[in-house]
Amino acid sequence: MDLLQQIVARAKADKQRIVLPEAEEERTLKAADRVLADDIADIILIGNPGHIKELAAQWRLHHIGKATIIDPENNPKSEVYAAKLADLRKKKGMTIEQARELVTKNNLYLGCMIIKTEEADGQISGALSTTGDTLRPALQIIKCAPGITCVSGGLLLITKQKEYGENGVVVIGDVAVTPVPDAAQLAQIAVCTAETAKSVAGFTEPRVAMLSFSTKGSASHEVVDKVVEATKLARELDPELKIDGELQADAALVPDIATKKAPQSDIAGKANVLIVPNLEVGNIGYKLVQRLGNAIAIGPILQGIARPVNDLSRGCSIDDIYYMVAITACQAQDAKANEQ
Repeated sequence: MDLLQQIVARAKADKQRIVLPEAEEERTLKAADRVLADDIADIILIGNPGHIKELAAQWRLHHIGKATIIDPENNPKSEVYAAKLADLRKKKGMTIEQARELVTKNNLYLGCMIIKTEEADGQISGALSTTGDTLRPALQIIKCAPGITCVSGGLLLITKQKEYGENGVVVIGDVAVTPVPDAAQLAQIAVCTAETAKSVAGFTEPRVAMLSFSTKGSASHEVVDKVVEATKLARELDPELKIDGELQADAALVPDIATKKAPQSDIAGKANVLIVPNLEVGNIGYKLVQRLGNAIAIGPILQGIARPVNDLSRGCSIDDIYYMVAITACQAQDAKANEQ
């Protein structure tokens, strides 16, 4: 069973309620139909019920009837959601009228309110919306996970080099959100990416390498100092986390090089989670490995939000949405378990 099949199997084993607020978009509705056919998640579609049913008939989608469809303009809970949203945002000056407008006219805000009132477990958008549109209601309504102030993007890289990472799989962060994290933010990114490695990639023991162009003091620079400080702060955030840094990428992954460059490290040569010092490195690095190394990239997967809200590329495929539902379900399972 490959990793994507494993993720789907974990999602099926404990079904979660996932909101698709762009339900009238073709790829989204077709992916929802597949998810429902395969019984991966309980799907909540936001949109005009009549139009959704017309589209389902037009595209011969036979499982949409299993979804819960919420009409934002005729929703009996609109006033409850508006009142709660206005209360959540009152310090920012939001009026009840503004809140009503958002929960009836902006499906992404409505979806986040459904999660906030514990009637859903996660949300996926981005087929039509920008990353900013996806993140804004999530951060305003659901907010960050306890102890976290920094949202980031983790990514699963599936390589053909089975000797590296976890049987060829490594998890990398941040590849999507925070351009130049400070040491405290980088520490949070490390903790959140390790969590993604467990909840999504299924790693039983994330081994985190904090990457730099230096290994254990081989070079001096303020950007190296930031990575060293972030490693210390990550240990304080999660004392049980297996983490070390600063390490060069080869020292993190290759046992022979690790014995020469970092012989005292428990992580060097065994890392399966790689934390890059800034967004440029993460985004460029994974795309190079994906294209030149013929690796499969799964993500970005948003991390650090109290309940999972994930962002699709506007160029996404039906498959991308289908698997992101399974990934979001796995994150939701983990978020609930961590609260108990």
